[in-house]
Amino acid sequence: MRTHRCGELGREQVGEAVRLGGWVHRRRDLGGLVFIDLRDRAGIVQLSCDPRWTSPDVMARASAAGTESVVLVKGTVGLRPEVARDTTLATRDVEVHVTDLRVVGPAVTPAIPVARKEGEELPAEELRLKNRVLDLRRPELQASLLLRHRLAQRARRTLSDLGFLEIETPILTKPTPEGARDYLVPSRVHEGEFYALPQSPQIYKQLLMVAGYDRYFQIARCFRDEDLRADRQPEFTQIDIEASFVAQEDVQGFVEQVLVAMWDEAGESVAAPFRHLSYRDAMERWGIDKPDLRFGFEIQDFTPFVQPDAAPFVHEALAKGGRLRGILAPGAASASRKEIDGLTAAAKELGAGGLIWARRTGAAWEGQGVKAIGLDTLTRIRGADGDLLLAVPGADGVTSPTLHAVRTLLTRRPGVTPSAAHAFCWIVDFPLFEKDPATGERIFVHHPFTSPHVEDIPFLDSDPFRCRALHYDAVYNGNELGSGSIRITDPALQQKIFSLLGIGPEEIRRRFGFLLDGLAAGAPPHGGFAIGFDRVAMLLSGASSLRDVIAFPKTTAARALFEGAPIPVAERELHALHLQLRREK
Repeated sequence: MRTHRCGELGREQVGEAVRLGGWVHRRRDLGGLVFIDLRDRAGIVQLSCDPRWTSPDVMARASAAGTESVVLVKGTVGLRPEVARDTTLATRDVEVHVTDLRVVGPAVTPAIPVARKEGEELPAEELRLKNRVLDLRRPELQASLLLRHRLAQRARRTLSDLGFLEIETPILTKPTPEGARDYLVPSRVHEGEFYALPQSPQIYKQLLMVAGYDRYFQIARCFRDEDLRADRQPEFTQIDIEASFVAQEDVQGFVEQVLVAMWDEAGESVAAPFRHLSYRDAMERWGIDKPDLRFGFEIQDFTPFVQPDAAPFVHEALAKGGRLRGILAPGAASASRKEIDGLTAAAKELGAGGLIWARRTGAAWEGQGVKAIGLDTLTRIRGADGDLLLAVPGADGVTSPTLHAVRTLLTRRPGVTPSAAHAFCWIVDFPLFEKDPATGERIFVHHPFTSPHVEDIPFLDSDPFRCRALHYDAVYNGNELGSGSIRITDPALQQKIFSLLGIGPEEIRRRFGFLLDGLAAGAPPHGGFAIGFDRVAMLLSGASSLRDVIAFPKTTAARALFEGAPIPVAERELHALHLQLRREK
């Protein structure tokens, strides 16, 4: 039915007879002439219906073609008049002189517009998600999904060239702890028993290493029943890899090659190897384990400078084991009170009592910080003309997130520019365990299959929170791209980690017996990584949400508005699955 896609036509096709199929993007009737912008996934081309080459009945069909209707077209490619060339189109130089046009897919009036005027705002996202098929026709979304396809193919080729085998792992699997809730699937044939949808292929890819497959990868679908944000979805895609006989640096090298290749596919040139930062260093200097290294405004410890003239609340915070930490922001002394009030509000939202601030003009400090931390303290801190000091006293658990939020707002001030377009880094040496903020119990920071540093194993019994993990995160411009680790291969050590997490012997055997049996069969040293593919596609397409790079996404309430899922099911279907609903009173 087609010889070309609309967006593929150019000067080289002038004079050529073509057949096209697409959607009516816009139609303009100009007193005996009809112009239609015809759209398909490759772009838009103008159709020209003119009595000189278009018969009356075809002219009538063109005049009646509704917006978003599907038409088949025959015609000849011609040059557009110079004055009529649309510089926004890839096909700006040409148009198709229509000799035949048929409407093969008439459309009702669209619930949302696909074609928008310049500067026109999009409809509300909920309305667009309810009409996702129309929304997916927007050129911006089509470009994002086409880029996503290219990125996946480039990653696949890169890993294949590195000797990785693409192997699929089960979707219906066994519930295991991965850090979030499982989606459970009841078994019809095994009453009272459940599968889980995988949060990741973690255990299976480790077992593939035990089985001798050496290097594995998969563009894997994963599922997590957790609260959602703009950069989270209940089902998502990751580029999952695992390799045998490797150390941490080897896995990082593989991941760097994949990331460099995907950035190249998107037209961006980046270089490896990436910078390495310890978790402790990242938290100390940027207040977060995924710092945006394109900007300065590093966090400093001002505690050694505190003098007796600091306010009592500062000394009280230090006496409780806290510190006075803050940022000296160059050139930010010009900040208005409204800006400073905004920074203070951000600090209070994250649990700080407020934000100490002082600006230096010439040799003098001014602002409420002069009274809060004292002139003697400010004199020791020094600073330079034009600096704005922003500080918070207290425990690191409060000052780190607070100052990270303040730093983020500082990077958005007018005139603040990044030092580079791309800033990759590795964050390493994470803690192996942390305390659950709600219960105080010991929990794993990432997952329980991560190996501790060999030199830290002796501290597992005496001081487990001292143990560092052989875990590593890839970070780009303040975004976590993915995580990985070197795995535990000793069954005894794996059982030890489970027991430190409060899992009893019987529970260990019931839930993880198949992994322990696999490790006992002879396990090579191995490690892996998972790249958050949706997030990479979002960043490289310039989208603001994962929903813009996923064909049929869920809302932040985990609902699929276009399909109308989830929905109640009939009682007979529940009965077949041996289930009965219990209504909460």
